Amino acid sequence: MTSPVSVVLFDLDGTLLDTAPDFIRCLNELRRQAGLASLDDSLIRPSVSDGAQAMIFTCFGLMPDDPGYAPQLDRFLDLYEKTVAECTRPYPGLDTITGLLARRNIPWGIVTNKPARFTRPLVKALGLSAGAVICPDDVRNRKPDPESLFMACEQLAADPARGIYVGDHQRDIEAGRRAGMQTVAAAYGYINNPDEIAGWQADYVVTTPASLVSLLKTRLQHA
Repeated sequence: MTSPVSVVLFDLDGTLLDTAPDFIRCLNELRRQAGLASLDDSLIRPSVSDGAQAMIFTCFGLMPDDPGYAPQLDRFLDLYEKTVAECTRPYPGLDTITGLLARRNIPWGIVTNKPARFTRPLVKALGLSAGAVICPDDVRNRKPDPESLFMACEQLAADPARGIYVGDHQRDIEAGRRAGMQTVAAAYGYINNPDEIAGWQADYVVTTPASLVSLLKTRLQHA
């Protein structure tokens, strides 16, 4: 018999929130300032989960050792910080999930590699009711190390061995597995190569936010 779920943790970008529109808006604004044409959303979106370095490379072809990289990165992050929640929205079904968790008295939290300077204002602006929000600033070792997941479980007084972690990157699944949690790969997120997901060894794969809602309903029905 499957053990009752003690906690549900989520990655942020591409899992709980569709943050890509704000990244795309900021990057294309910087391209316009540089006299470059805007890029189609579909060209930028897959790089979001790989972080700012990947997005800067996608939009400007710059690597960290290029002279123009650091100034462009600073401009990008400053612009994003000022408008972090302008276009970002939760994926459909978040209210359903959090409502179900509340009725079952199961805590939930956010574990992200997104720095706190962006994460905390974003969570506040969207009114998310997460019981724990763990950023890389809070730990010595970021995902795929499980330290941040253990910290979230400790703050929520939950047993990681009876927890679920949902994420859209291989590092999320690795972190969840190393923490002893059940893992859910959010295939609807910011994934460069969907064919890679099978190799992540997640316990579950969901292709839409609606299928994530259905999965969690099934897993929580006996909690």
